[in-house]
Amino acid sequence: MAKGGQGVARRRVFYIPGYDPFPPRRYREIYRTEAAAQAAHSGYDIAVAKGASAAGWSVRAVIEDEAVTAEVEVLVWSDIVQASMGHGILATYAQLLRTAWAYIGSGALFRLMRLRKGPVIAALYPIGMLLAQLAVAVLAARIVAATLALVLPPPWPWAGLLAIWPVLAAFRRADRWLYAHYLMHDYAHTAQARGAYPAELEARLAAFGDRIAAALATDADEVLVVGHSSGAHLAVSVLSDLIRQGRVPEGGPTLSLLTLGQVVPMVSFLPRADRLRADLHYLAARAELAWVDVTAPGDGCAFALCDPVAVTGVAPPGKRWPLVISAAFTRTLRPETWARLRWRFFRLHFQYLHAFDALSGDAGEYDYFRITAGPLTLARRFARRAPSQSRIEAPASRYTSMAA
Repeated sequence: MAKGGQGVARRRVFYIPGYDPFPPRRYREIYRTEAAAQAAHSGYDIAVAKGASAAGWSVRAVIEDEAVTAEVEVLVWSDIVQASMGHGILATYAQLLRTAWAYIGSGALFRLMRLRKGPVIAALYPIGMLLAQLAVAVLAARIVAATLALVLPPPWPWAGLLAIWPVLAAFRRADRWLYAHYLMHDYAHTAQARGAYPAELEARLAAFGDRIAAALATDADEVLVVGHSSGAHLAVSVLSDLIRQGRVPEGGPTLSLLTLGQVVPMVSFLPRADRLRADLHYLAARAELAWVDVTAPGDGCAFALCDPVAVTGVAPPGKRWPLVISAAFTRTLRPETWARLRWRFFRLHFQYLHAFDALSGDAGEYDYFRITAGPLTLARRFARRAPSQSRIEAPASRYTSMAA
């Protein structure tokens, strides 16, 4: 419950994106357009305006007959993502080999498949696609070489091998539709230190913690941290650090964590993820916050309904969190909307940030805009919501060591 047992009139929201090279304005535009769509469907008022920060926006809403203001800020690490994507074609194929070995050699890949095949297939997709592109390039080179051999004496037909490079370059230019290079960079960034956070990311997490700690010292009623995709495990680590450091004041704003479309096992199952495993173990038992984890079986890129703490094998005695629930795309989207989005896997992975056009308004339904701009804290909004009966909790990770 918020301060003094009251509802929320003022909220600070910190959004941690996944592996995404795009600037914060992308998320502002998603929020602006989708909030309007959800408000039209659900019958509440919400308006988005320029925020105090260039990386955020302001929200004014009247939801459930209560007026609420919210300041939303994107915690930016897109520059780190952009730098990790700045590799040439040969370097990307080198990443392919290293990343495949990180998951296959450690045994993590096979254990991840026991949980959900969807995100594992998503992880294998860039490997298969990049190898297919290489095969097409080699075939093209052979065709060019055979053609040259008909009209030129040796050794000029070998010049056909030069065709490999422009074919691979053409595929890379088409990656805005194929996502092979993008996803390869994503998984390579995760696996580069076999589950440990790179130094530059640790420094950014510390900066994120400072921003959240400053908000916890204001008169806000709730400080809500939202982690999407790979931003989910970053949020877990940031809040674990804040609580360990004693930076969550008693009597301050209610602290809440919402994780969406999480891919935590892709990191926590790796051999050197001791830091993340310790953070999961620690945060799962803390009374200083409420943690709700939302996924959906329709999201093939997430570990849907997998309790990230339990499946990693680090559940503590007296485990409290997370509350694992489903966004239930097949129930919360109209049939025609679901039919339109069903095979758009990347778009579905972002559905949690969008409007749901079949919400009934029942208590406990997932509505991103009620959560971020409504008058109830995260804990109160889902106080009567039971965890999903379909959740997966059986430990599956080979590695359970934790940082001291």
